[in-house]
Amino acid sequence: MKSVKEQIVRALEERRNVWSRAGAGADTVATLAKACVTSLRAGGKIFFFGNGGSAAQAEHLAAELVGRYLRDDRPPLAALALGGGGALASALGNDYGFEVIFSRQVEALANKGDVLVGLSTSGRSRNVLEALATGHQHGCITAMFTGDHDLGEMEGVHHLLRVPSRETPAIQELHLFFGHLLCEAIENEFLGSRERAW
Repeated sequence: MKSVKEQIVRALEERRNVWSRAGAGADTVATLAKACVTSLRAGGKIFFFGNGGSAAQAEHLAAELVGRYLRDDRPPLAALALGGGGALASALGNDYGFEVIFSRQVEALANKGDVLVGLSTSGRSRNVLEALATGHQHGCITAMFTGDHDLGEMEGVHHLLRVPSRETPAIQELHLFFGHLLCEAIENEFLGSRERAW
């Protein structure tokens, strides 16, 4: 049995390999950031959502935009994590089914031109896919962060970030990294602005 230190060293080597192949995500994040800035300047909003650890990351990323990422010399930016806590999620799940807990919120809150960012390590989370499809039908810009899975054609997804791993922890780590870069790119466009971004 390997020691804890050996396990850590091996994990670091594995992560280094994954990260060395993640450069393709730069183009996706850059184009998504432009779409987010355009939406915010037009009065739109950015919605993040996912399940489990991805839900926690969705809340984290929304907080970076409403609060601050690195700088506080910019206005708060209109971002929200879908989910709404136990009462809303359980009510929607009980009354309509777990697969619509995000799409129902998209119908209620999102407008044409808003940006939806779904996080799903497997790329197969039914409720995330339903929300993206609903948003696409309503004229939203759609994005999904996922792993290196054979998902076929992702119809209705404008920006697909597929990180080069099939292991959930490694996928989540890169999702947070690219999510932070997305927040930084958006924030940089509003530095020094005294105007509201919505």
